[in-house]
Amino acid sequence: MDTEAVRSFVRAAELGQLRRAADELGVTQQAVSKRIAALERRLDVRLFTRTARGVEPTLDGQAFLPHARALVAAADRAVTAIRPGSRALRIDVLGLRSAQAVLLHDYWRGHPETDLDVVTLKADDPREVVAAVRAGDLDASFRSVTDPSALPRDVRMVHAFDSPLELLVGPGHPLASARTLTPSRLRGHRIWVPGIAPGSEWADFYAQLVTAFDLRVDAAGPNFGNEVLLDILADSADVATLVGSRDRYLWPPHHDLRRIPVVGPTLAYPLSLLFPRADPHPGLRAILTHFASLPPLPEPVWRPSWAAAPHPTADR
Repeated sequence: MDTEAVRSFVRAAELGQLRRAADELGVTQQAVSKRIAALERRLDVRLFTRTARGVEPTLDGQAFLPHARALVAAADRAVTAIRPGSRALRIDVLGLRSAQAVLLHDYWRGHPETDLDVVTLKADDPREVVAAVRAGDLDASFRSVTDPSALPRDVRMVHAFDSPLELLVGPGHPLASARTLTPSRLRGHRIWVPGIAPGSEWADFYAQLVTAFDLRVDAAGPNFGNEVLLDILADSADVATLVGSRDRYLWPPHHDLRRIPVVGPTLAYPLSLLFPRADPHPGLRAILTHFASLPPLPEPVWRPSWAAAPHPTADR
């Protein structure tokens, strides 16, 4: 399909006049008319009706318009992505201290020429994230859609890496002296994870974790942030939480918190990348290749049922 014909249709529909569309596109009105006529022949429908003021989309034109806009936006992104001085790779992470952000920073330190725009989309519902990717607001997002039927065909989800979990406790906790812990040793202990949003991927993750290992994961109470959580852990003899081994947490030395790996099996939180299936940002390939080079987790490994196969790929 002729992209410039589609572009001419979009601008004519938005401006309501072929002449104004031609002026904006820097071509003649006759050229715009010919492009739209060719597009109508290609689609075998009428896209416009003539009015006293100019043109208005027909019902078929109205139905085609949002898809036409998406086609033009995708073409523009494709050209911009390979042009010298093109825009940065905009990628969404769950938090700037999360494992995703830490690994992206490690990659950027080794490849400082990479133009990255790391953002945190304030959305718990994966449908909002998918919509942002489809609209071109994000080039990629470290989110997972746990229901495969809810993932649109034009958005791809690939496994990026696994984040092994650790138990984080204060010095007075009965498990504080352990060097490693098996999931069975966590039974009966209160694992407080505030901020588990209903419908989020992490809600699904913890629900399956609780069922698989008969654990007590408590999400009760408001989430006042990591600093408050760390203060509570430091003073508590019975509260623990789970964190990713690569997540960055900072606390005062007198807190004396302990991060204890969970093994036998290793509890893995799978991180996926969502990005457009058509014309993904070319910078993603190198980042996925970097993730593929990470060392594997100690076997055996437990993952939730919705996790993608743990084989990162940069294939397109």
